[in-house]
Amino acid sequence: MRNPYEVLGVPKAASEADIKKAYRKLAKEFHPDRNKTDVKAKDRFAEVNSAYEILGDADKRKQFDRGEIDADGRPRATGFEGFGGFGGGGGGGRGFDFESMARNQRGGMGEDIFSHIFGEAFRAGGAGPGTRQAPRGEDVSAELIVTLEQVGGEEKLRLNLPTGREVDVMIPKGVVDGQTIRLRGLGYGGGPRAEPGDALLTIRIQPHPRFKTEGADLRVSVDVPLDDAILGGTIRVPTLTGAVEMKMPPMTSSGRTFRLRGKGLPKKDGTRGDLFATTAITLPSGDDEALAEFARARRAARVG
Repeated sequence: MRNPYEVLGVPKAASEADIKKAYRKLAKEFHPDRNKTDVKAKDRFAEVNSAYEILGDADKRKQFDRGEIDADGRPRATGFEGFGGFGGGGGGGRGFDFESMARNQRGGMGEDIFSHIFGEAFRAGGAGPGTRQAPRGEDVSAELIVTLEQVGGEEKLRLNLPTGREVDVMIPKGVVDGQTIRLRGLGYGGGPRAEPGDALLTIRIQPHPRFKTEGADLRVSVDVPLDDAILGGTIRVPTLTGAVEMKMPPMTSSGRTFRLRGKGLPKKDGTRGDLFATTAITLPSGDDEALAEFARARRAARVG
């Protein structure tokens, strides 16, 4: 895979917000639902999501920047640079040629020896010219529709994949609507000794009847009786986990917004966003002669 910074079109110093913005734009542009007849768009969509898996995760991004993992998220093989300096036995100073040895031992047990020494990275990367790698299995696409309550609770949900496999999926922290996550190895199987494909899971967050989302923050409108708005008091504010009480100062106007910290959605760093509650003052239902008389007196005093 290409460098994830190049895939998303952002510089290495890009902020988390810039990376998320670039991802959303490209994911929307290349989403399979909008490009059903364009095969290249599907590949580009998968590439964009793979890049965001690296750069959208603070820890993985640091590992990639340090060269500890590659663009596919796999650990890089390190620590073998010095082998080429080992001298040969004939006094000619020739270095020890692992690649030639692997080629010479092909058909015997050479590949298994090196796979044992270096791990699966050796087999996946190839031992040099002439080594053939089995084709990888095909990826599958699926959608997971979730509610804001499920996102807020970081719930584990059961999903049936197109392969017929049933898996439990934990809703990741910081997920956004339309984000696609890669479930490695849950696609279709390949040939013998081949890696299976991946499952590309697109998260769809259902619109909520009360809450609006702004990243990890939530907004909600709260009805406030007129007497509480004038005199102040305690009002109940809905949250994703149930209503909480909030003290409101006297003479609160309609449209005033209060912040309830930590009552929003989970973020990738483990913290949570905030809930912003905006007041909407309500009048008493039916006739209220005392209130009407008070309003007439206030009007008369203002006019006079």
